[in-house]
Amino acid sequence: MRAMLLTRAGAPLEAVDLPVPQPGPGQFLLRVRACAVCRTDLHIVDGELPGLQVPRIPGHEVVCTAVAAGPGAEMPKAGRLGVPWLGWTCGTCDYCRSGRENLCDSARFTGWQQDGGYAEYLLADQRYCMPIPDRYSDAEAAPLLCAGLIGHRALAAAGAAGRLGLYGFGAAAHIVTQLAHHQGRAVYAFVRPGDDAAAAFARELGCAWAGPSDRPAPAPLDAAILFAPIGALVPAALAAVRKGGRVVCAGIHMSDIPAFPYALLWGERSICSVANLTRRDGLEFMELAGHAPLKTSVEVLPLASANEALARLRRGDVQGALVLVP
Repeated sequence: MRAMLLTRAGAPLEAVDLPVPQPGPGQFLLRVRACAVCRTDLHIVDGELPGLQVPRIPGHEVVCTAVAAGPGAEMPKAGRLGVPWLGWTCGTCDYCRSGRENLCDSARFTGWQQDGGYAEYLLADQRYCMPIPDRYSDAEAAPLLCAGLIGHRALAAAGAAGRLGLYGFGAAAHIVTQLAHHQGRAVYAFVRPGDDAAAAFARELGCAWAGPSDRPAPAPLDAAILFAPIGALVPAALAAVRKGGRVVCAGIHMSDIPAFPYALLWGERSICSVANLTRRDGLEFMELAGHAPLKTSVEVLPLASANEALARLRRGDVQGALVLVP
């Protein structure tokens, strides 16, 4: 099979031919139909996440079809399946038994601890594959599997915020904006200074305001979600939310948060993080995506263009999501 392989942190992916893997107990062998490119892939490729073992095939927003089942696994009835970030958990620890499998200390993640979807085939635990709504094409569905899922969980963590600020307007934010509008919220988009294209895109999606992240919010926010991995935005977001407001950090990696005066936190403001997701999150969001008026903005590239896609994402030269197709 063709694959784009990471052989060393910080190095470009290499186009290679590998044997098609064989499914083990409880696994599916899946043929990849589309795989979206996520900022977390950048963190993995750049060596910013600990414990990376190479060689590794990145990619964790994978739309695929099952072609074989390992011992103990039954071929699925669904025509298409989605493989998300969370790829395996122990099922026995306190976190797993209390419905918080996203915090399992033994968890394995697709494209980080196990090979992902920058390839023609991949293996996945049958428990962590989810059905895809029929109304989306393969490419349109791919960003739902991380940008959509983590956005959904982050939006829930923000609570009943009528005025919601989004810092960083990429793949996740463009889906969350549509979800928030569906729920009757007003969205304020904070983009990279000078990124007029992202601000225009946010306005096209119906944001009440869009402007650079180094400017103050035009109105007090009830909550803010940070998708940009920039720690300096945390105190900026705290300054933007009103008393009782919450700042949700939705990325898996962020630069250090600078010191800030206690006055920014006082007034019962709070900061929380969103870590990974659960299977329940996935099933709930996919059901919602099946009938909510969501449209993913995608640009399709061939699998061999994975390095180009990562470079464009690093530069911020993307509206919506880039999707690789074998």
